[in-house]
Amino acid sequence: MSIQHQLEALLAPIAAGRASVRVDGARASIILDVTGLPPAARDALATEVEAAAGSVAGIESVRVAQTSTRTERRSIAVASGKGGVGKSTVSANLAVALAARGRRTGLIDADIYGPSQPRLLGVEGIKPEARDKKLVPVATAFGVPLLSVGQLVAPEKALAWRGPMATNALGQLVDGDWGDADTLIVDMPPGTGDVQLTMLQKHRPAGAIIVSTPQDLAWIDARRAIDLFAQMQVPIIGLVENMAGYACPACGEISDPFGNGGAAAAAEALDIPLLARIPLAIGIRTASDAGAPPAAGNGAEAAAFLDLAAQVEAWLDRKG
Repeated sequence: MSIQHQLEALLAPIAAGRASVRVDGARASIILDVTGLPPAARDALATEVEAAAGSVAGIESVRVAQTSTRTERRSIAVASGKGGVGKSTVSANLAVALAARGRRTGLIDADIYGPSQPRLLGVEGIKPEARDKKLVPVATAFGVPLLSVGQLVAPEKALAWRGPMATNALGQLVDGDWGDADTLIVDMPPGTGDVQLTMLQKHRPAGAIIVSTPQDLAWIDARRAIDLFAQMQVPIIGLVENMAGYACPACGEISDPFGNGGAAAAAEALDIPLLARIPLAIGIRTASDAGAPPAAGNGAEAAAFLDLAAQVEAWLDRKG
């Protein structure tokens, strides 16, 4: 058997079809396809392949080159016209639900001045590493890698950043080493300021989801966010009404402390789909505070988020 064939046979179970081998005299050149592997796994595989090739009689030098196919990646902006409507909770649970459906999903916490995703995904205090001048997202227990300014600064530290600093931070998050993630959920800041404009102009989401509570005042602000996306020609996937209806734990009666019907009316008036009505439930609040998104479980609180994820995935599939 030739050295070439020996090497190919030896590397087949190690590289699982990722290695292309060429032997020139006593030198082996190996091209290793590392598409979809996280940085640590890429290096570990290259080291193992190099060691195995060097053990073959007649091989005096080994050169391993890594290559990967560029992943086509799309982002979905989750936005609101004002703060306090639960946009970050919706973003986290949407990302977790999409991952549960098998989509390779990452989460960007672009809410620069109020980052909450490290708490919501249970990775507070864990800082991202840098590789080749790019931030490597922090892995979470839910299969959703995360990058957030909240991972880079102390929780109690005020972010007194002017526009250029905030937009530069956004760029570092978006341009992180996202590996094989093909879908990024972007938790946008509330309102229509510098960070939002930079995201729409430089990083252009495939579509946007607008989150609001049922209050009329909240929908007034939500319409401003919708108008911004319309001006920038970013499609609106649909609306999410959060804190919609409260079930009394004692009697089960449903009440509507923030109103009822506003989302449906707004969706109809704007000709935009109403994707979900997320209930005002203490289970969602307690799970979120504990860093355990309800969408990761099988409880009643997960249903609305899983249905939302199914609709977003269907929208992405239609767009191709």
